[in-house]
Amino acid sequence: MATEINPFGSIATIFEQFKMPGAINPFGNMATMLEQFRMPGVDMASMVEAQRKNVEALVEANRMAYQGMQAMVQKQTEMFTRAMQALQAAAAASAGADPTRQAEIARRAFEAVVADMRELAEMARESQSAAIAHMTERANEHMQQFTKQMQPNKG
Repeated sequence: MATEINPFGSIATIFEQFKMPGAINPFGNMATMLEQFRMPGVDMASMVEAQRKNVEALVEANRMAYQGMQAMVQKQTEMFTRAMQALQAAAAASAGADPTRQAEIARRAFEAVVADMRELAEMARESQSAAIAHMTERANEHMQQFTKQMQPNKG
């Protein structure tokens, strides 16, 4: 008797980490459910394994995107704090100052904001690129596996 392997095992574990009270694990008995759809010449185990890898790739891409979003929020908080401190210092320094000095303070503040926006845009681009690269890699693997499965058996 062959040992039954749950191809969704690691996904089920991941799902358990994020499970909300009362949620149902959609991957728990997937292998058992698919047994009823057996068709001659179709390797259900490899199809299930491919879908498991697809879901894992999606989970990983979402994790990457979430981490990128967290980093951006942290950076925005730092930028806001820095801007408020600079604003307080500028207000104290410009009290009674001539208009040329006030214009210089405003110009420096504007340049700092533009630099911060560039940095945030670059962070977003890097985060999105990493997530997309991960999904593209999995899509390429999937297509190679699909092409291999579509080859006629030489047996």
